[in-house]
Amino acid sequence: MSIGNSPEEDRPSVGRALQKARIDARLTVDEVSTSTRVRVPIVHGIEADDFSRCGGDVYARGHIRTLARAVGLDADVLVEQFDAEHGGRPEPTPAATLFEAERIRSEPRRPNWTAAMVAAIVAVVGFVGFTLFNGEDNDSGTKVAEDAASSSPATEKPDPEQSKPADPKPDPSESAVAGVPADKVTVRMEADGGNSWVSALDHSGKLVFEGQLREGATKTFTDDKRLDLVLGNAGAVKLWVNGKEVERLGEVDNVERVSYTRGDPEQG
Repeated sequence: MSIGNSPEEDRPSVGRALQKARIDARLTVDEVSTSTRVRVPIVHGIEADDFSRCGGDVYARGHIRTLARAVGLDADVLVEQFDAEHGGRPEPTPAATLFEAERIRSEPRRPNWTAAMVAAIVAVVGFVGFTLFNGEDNDSGTKVAEDAASSSPATEKPDPEQSKPADPKPDPSESAVAGVPADKVTVRMEADGGNSWVSALDHSGKLVFEGQLREGATKTFTDDKRLDLVLGNAGAVKLWVNGKEVERLGEVDNVERVSYTRGDPEQG
């Protein structure tokens, strides 16, 4: 099905185009949801041009791309139409505003070198005068120092505990692997490149978490057998599976689905 060449006034909406293509492909909403991992309420909402369940325009674009591929439509054309109908992509925030606080910060006060120099001269003069005044007492002071030196033992045996070499620190990657239980599957995620929408199911299909992972935040999920994940804006999320960092699942704005089980993620 093609919607790119139809006149503007006859072009169906994004949701209607996806619904018609699904019906033409003889697919039910449940079948599309199963193949794309997009939940049934979200599919119904998108086909009715209600994108409020998507969690934002970034995730809506990702769902539109996923559903378009499933029903045989041109994803780029639909996303372009979505942007046109919803005000286009937002303009990036100017970098200058991020440093506004730096621009208004007051200049640090410079040290008063003149006052410091006068204080140093006064201290030197006072020290010289005190030394001259107490010059006769130098002999007793020297004797005390010598007595203290002579009373100390000639040699000191080194403390065996201090000479013992420190235990080598474990490699960070080995510590991370050792810190997770071997009989479970553990996934830790960190949004280090922007906000991301996350959904997590356990091995029985029960929803463990669904919501937004804000930039800088982390989440950890654990299950006895398997974890099924859906990541919106997947390129902005860093993953550790069973204590081992894995490659990023996709690019920014992409919605990715993946499952992990126990053991080495690269072997399973």
